[in-house]
Amino acid sequence: MSIWIVIAIIVALGAYAVALYNKLVRQRNLVREGWSGIDVQLKRRADLVPNLVETVKGYAAHEKGIFEDVADKRAASMKAGTVESQAAADAALSGALGRLIAIAEAYPELKADANFRQLQTELAGIEDQMQMARRYYNATARDLNTSVQSFPAVLIANTLGFKEEPFYEIEDRAAASIPPKVTF
Repeated sequence: MSIWIVIAIIVALGAYAVALYNKLVRQRNLVREGWSGIDVQLKRRADLVPNLVETVKGYAAHEKGIFEDVADKRAASMKAGTVESQAAADAALSGALGRLIAIAEAYPELKADANFRQLQTELAGIEDQMQMARRYYNATARDLNTSVQSFPAVLIANTLGFKEEPFYEIEDRAAASIPPKVTF
């Protein structure tokens, strides 16, 4: 009789371990999916930037420094490999794009240009989708991190190589909230 109790306990523990493992795998895959969503939006934005820069260049040829800065930040964003480096590169590119848009807004004939308005609308849409992708990624990373850190899941997670995932955070929140300053 007691052998059946021991067998039942072993089976229950095994079933729990399998269910926990499957949960961790699912959560890890959701984090990867979340990162993929961020990556897609970053690539869309990087593809849009050259068109936006070329459109603004036609009207603001003397603003060479901002064009070079945007190009440099775009290149850095495309080369970033980790979540932390991508977040830093993304914040830098966002700041450079903000300065580019601010310069473009100073040219009334550019603001009336249909191509510029379309590019600006697309950029705003991409930024909105990027924000949603960041929130989704951070939510899935939070769920995985909670599971990896919780007892008794921590025992199985550590044993099977599951680890915490970093959050996608803007490096310098204070600097990111300051509007770009443009002078002529």
